[in-house]
Amino acid sequence: MTDLRLLALDSEDLEVLSAHLQDAILKVGDIHWRADEKRVVLAVNRFVWESAGEKSRRLFERRRAALRFDRVVRVRATGIPRDRPDTVLELLALRFTETEAPSGVVEAIFAGGGVLRIEVECLEAGLADLGAAWATGSCPEHGVA
Repeated sequence: MTDLRLLALDSEDLEVLSAHLQDAILKVGDIHWRADEKRVVLAVNRFVWESAGEKSRRLFERRRAALRFDRVVRVRATGIPRDRPDTVLELLALRFTETEAPSGVVEAIFAGGGVLRIEVECLEAGLADLGAAWATGSCPEHGVA
């Protein structure tokens, strides 16, 4: 398996990143707002959905990855305890809402109701794996009827 490297420049591209990042795990302290660079970076442990195959597998994989958003104007968080950097978050989805083209808001939606709102001049995001995969015995499940 080669390292995953993806770029998102519109909402359809962001849906692809979102699919690869569903059930990614990170700590609050792994969210970095670099105001002087107009960039937000999240260091995550993503579940490797592309190699998960059948649910009958005994071992699955996770990989360390970096998710970045460029051309960031402002960042707001709701339901994310910024004063507790060791709190673990589970990323459920990313979505982009255009405000005044090409600007808009990216929402990173977490289990338990946390949302990171990233206001951008335009959508410019990237996802890159940072190293080798490691085995995990469980596959995330979503009890959706």
